[in-house]
Amino acid sequence: MKLASRLEHIEPFYVMECAKAAGELADSPACDPRVGGRPMLFLNIGEPDFTAPPLVQQAAERALRDGRTQYTDATGLPELRERLSAWYAQRFGLDIAPRRIVITAGASAALQLACLALVDRDDEVLLPDPSYPCNRHFVAAAEGVPVLLPASAEARFQLDARSVEAAWTPRTRGVLLASPSNPTGTSIDPDEMGRIAAAVRARGGFTLVDEIYLGLSFDERYGHSALAHGQGHGDDVISINSFSKYFSMTGWRLGWLVAPDALVPAIEKLAQNLYICPSTVAQYAALACFEPESIAEYERRRAAFRARRDFLVPALGALGLPVPVQPDGAFYAWADCSAHFSTSCANSWDFTFDVMRRAHVAITPGRDFGRHATERFVRLSYASSMARLQEAVERLRLAL
Repeated sequence: MKLASRLEHIEPFYVMECAKAAGELADSPACDPRVGGRPMLFLNIGEPDFTAPPLVQQAAERALRDGRTQYTDATGLPELRERLSAWYAQRFGLDIAPRRIVITAGASAALQLACLALVDRDDEVLLPDPSYPCNRHFVAAAEGVPVLLPASAEARFQLDARSVEAAWTPRTRGVLLASPSNPTGTSIDPDEMGRIAAAVRARGGFTLVDEIYLGLSFDERYGHSALAHGQGHGDDVISINSFSKYFSMTGWRLGWLVAPDALVPAIEKLAQNLYICPSTVAQYAALACFEPESIAEYERRRAAFRARRDFLVPALGALGLPVPVQPDGAFYAWADCSAHFSTSCANSWDFTFDVMRRAHVAITPGRDFGRHATERFVRLSYASSMARLQEAVERLRLAL
């Protein structure tokens, strides 16, 4: 069977190979406490250990009991779009019309829709290096060309307007950013985001920003949507967001995007053809995310993530695994492991498998996230409980 040539531009997701190896080791006698083994501690997974809060679960149950399981509009439930509009106004002071909000089957679907609507064959899209691998693969799947630009610790592992301007060519169509970012947990300074949006606007391009971790910002300086930097609160900026991270609904596969008015009909047409509509039950459940009781719980969880960061980052530094830039959001630490390289451990890929075998701690090598010095870095997720993080640090201390 002949495969489509576009697959040649989609790289393997090496994180999954590490996760598979960790899972196999976790199922072995070495990790079985019944025979004296130590259970695997998973710090490689970008998934909150919190589940959807009670009101959200109850809303899903009501939807099922009431038979609210049929198709919705491709753009989502009108009342959910209205709730999100109110959330933008309350949390970020932004006037986002509900008609500009499109509910999607996860943030991945939102990114796919945006890329298919905006990227033609051989169009270039600028991304930071390091960045989440699937973002560049969405560009490649639309037959565009992802262009990775080295992003240093001095730039918070993010692009700036100067680098965007220098890399722009006649083939460049836009930028795809993430703030806060996976794998670094760092955000783009608001003033710099404004300069990037202005530079892209002057060149007739699009500014597409992955903001799925925006709700999990810990620093008032950075906890602002890129939509604030577009004309008319984002009329030329597209924001991607999700109910997975801040709202703790990973497996519900529900996200959204905020697009300019002129782009919404194209997004709707694509959604109708690709998946008809997002999960109806998940949408009715998500209405309860915005109840005061749910928001209070989400804020408690955000504080818990911040406390975990404040423990883990200095603890890693003490182990010779420094984090060059303090994460200001999400739940990731991007740590430099090069001090532990040796003849038998030459890069972060080797280091990852070494600590997996010796400490039974699963982490993520930098290999997937780009090419700019990523072989020096590993990503650790602090989405696990504080007790597990403390145990993981102690195991790493003994192993290193």
